[in-house]
Amino acid sequence: MSIIDQLAEKHILTALRQGGLDNLPGSGRPLELDDDSHVPEELRAGYRILKNSGHLPAELEMRREAVELDRLLRSVSPFDERYLSQKKRLTLLELKLKQAGISTDFLQGDYSQQVHLRFNGVD
Repeated sequence: MSIIDQLAEKHILTALRQGGLDNLPGSGRPLELDDDSHVPEELRAGYRILKNSGHLPAELEMRREAVELDRLLRSVSPFDERYLSQKKRLTLLELKLKQAGISTDFLQGDYSQQVHLRFNGVD
């Protein structure tokens, strides 16, 4: 164990004894870990820091937006006036993600929406 690890461990133990780590948000609950399997291992810590501070690389921001749009489109009727514009936005994001070399399989998980659209004659 390096000297930095020892110092960090010492400060953590001191904080625990003094109650400095009591009542932290999420205390007693399992950690909610993000799926960062698409991020190279050596970049994960940096991406996590950026994400926690509200800044994401462009590709990950597009992926987040695509997931949000996909959820929105699943909850809105295909006949809603905003549906088509949001569907076009999602298609554009999907193309950009593919160009960046990021898989868009995470958007293809629910076929019920596609079947619903097909039966209603909406593409």
